[in-house]
Amino acid sequence: MASIKWGYQAGKQRYKCNNCGILFTSSNKAVSNSNRFVWFEKWVLERRTIEELSLSSGYSARTLRRYFYEYLSKPPVLSVYPSRQVNLLIDGTYFKDGLCLILYRDNTIKYTQLYRLTDGEWFEELAEDLSNLLKLGVQVESITSDGHKALLKAIKLVCPKVPTQRCVVHIQRMCRIWLSNKPKSDAGKKLRLIVSKIHLITSPQERDYWLVELVQWYEVYKDFVNQKTINPDTGRYWFTHKMVRRSFMVIRNALPDMFHYLYNPRIPKSTNGLESFFGHLKGHLNVHRGLSYQHKRQFIQWYLYFKNQRSGFL
Repeated sequence: MASIKWGYQAGKQRYKCNNCGILFTSSNKAVSNSNRFVWFEKWVLERRTIEELSLSSGYSARTLRRYFYEYLSKPPVLSVYPSRQVNLLIDGTYFKDGLCLILYRDNTIKYTQLYRLTDGEWFEELAEDLSNLLKLGVQVESITSDGHKALLKAIKLVCPKVPTQRCVVHIQRMCRIWLSNKPKSDAGKKLRLIVSKIHLITSPQERDYWLVELVQWYEVYKDFVNQKTINPDTGRYWFTHKMVRRSFMVIRNALPDMFHYLYNPRIPKSTNGLESFFGHLKGHLNVHRGLSYQHKRQFIQWYLYFKNQRSGFL
């Protein structure tokens, strides 16, 4: 069909048919879809509401909502990047409606190798995920976690030879909560000082000095730590100073896996990187508080996909 250019309409080139005189504008559906997808990516990653994007894009809020919900309904599947010497961060986070997101993130390249949307951190699911990662060619050099019992059990079953680094910041944080800011007992006050040094340990020598300090503390206060209160009627007992004891026992039980990072600089000593990632994700979801449960799940899937894409390994 022969035509000539005939000015612009709404910023688009307009044409006139030489045969019938009809005025029209051309459209490229592929380009149009691509342009709409750009706004969808901004909606997912840039904490911008549909109303804000409507002002920038020229689309109505109603139209954008229709497009975005259509994209949400077709979430992508993450691709595993089968790299060598993968130092995994594994942790879960919970959302208000009971949804639990578990991430398996490569700390070196900042890439989410695997995720699971579920309702809790269950041994069977964690073991299945770890097995799948190994089958897909991910060579796990280390795993850093907060020490959740189900996860430790799954690691022991699936990859028992992989060093499991306990998050030292998590240990420190929990002990501070249990001991409080101002412990009443001398044992609590001195243990809190010892706990405050955990994240500062950067060499085997510093670790040894710290261990000596911990052992000396226990020798002085072991009777206090192990003191029991007995119910004369039932004969049942409990530890009198349970918060001090709980803090010490957490450290003692974690000691075999607290300092792997001292011998391999690639091993992260904490899961802070994941906690920061979770914080950003929840911040984005808070901007879109009206999402249904299903749309929230799909939004998370797209968010993880786009984040991996921006890491440069997709």
